[in-house]
Amino acid sequence: PQFDRQVVEILASGNLSGLLAFDDDFLEQAAECGLRSFIMMAGALDASTVKPDLLSYEGPFGVGYAVATFLVENDGITAAPPFPVALARATLEAYFATGRRPHSGTSGIVETIMQAQGSSSDSECVRDLAGRKAGAFVSLHKEGELRGCIGTISATTGNVIDEIIQNAVSAAVEDPRFPPLSEPELSGLEIKVDVLNEPETVDSASRLDAKRFGVIVSKGFRRGLLLPDLEGVDTPELQLAIALRKAGILPDEDYQIERFEVIRYQ
Repeated sequence: PQFDRQVVEILASGNLSGLLAFDDDFLEQAAECGLRSFIMMAGALDASTVKPDLLSYEGPFGVGYAVATFLVENDGITAAPPFPVALARATLEAYFATGRRPHSGTSGIVETIMQAQGSSSDSECVRDLAGRKAGAFVSLHKEGELRGCIGTISATTGNVIDEIIQNAVSAAVEDPRFPPLSEPELSGLEIKVDVLNEPETVDSASRLDAKRFGVIVSKGFRRGLLLPDLEGVDTPELQLAIALRKAGILPDEDYQIERFEVIRYQ
């Protein structure tokens, strides 16, 4: 109980360095088994401003159970975007600089790839995308509103890196729902990249989940796709209705349903 009380006080205060101040004899008497996990968490949150919120603590059977959240506040420091997002932005910068559709050997894109290869957090992602063929979608958002979204259901290039490069330009200047993006808009743009996993056929909407799975509907040459976890699309029924409308397929027609998962970078 003494150990639990002190740990809970530390978690509630957000002063996580206190986790390192326990006496070894005290820890032995407490027979603790979870302190190292808390210390690992504190290390992961190091150099961050943390807003703690202790939600509950209970010890009904002689073992303590605490629930707390830690909101990381970055103090104005912007974390580096994941590699696919940085790649899409570098692609658009190169496009506006040259007026031509870039490729993986274009200046600016080469530097972005090389920088990611030297990063411990991004190097594995670069290797994976460079060695994999898959469809990908690039979504552009301005002030919280969609500004363009174009993608491919399956691979059309040699690897996902090239897929992202091609679709980034298409999302910026070829989405028929929006006027072409202008260069001044680029600085305030939010970019999301979805890499699609292999779709699987399902027999009904009951096997869909609008948060987890995207959906593809098809009837002959007509085909419509909707990505998962979109704002305002909370049910499989709504997700399916939008995909059918995009494909020009009537709800009472006989059509095929496929679902797929994505890896989302933002």
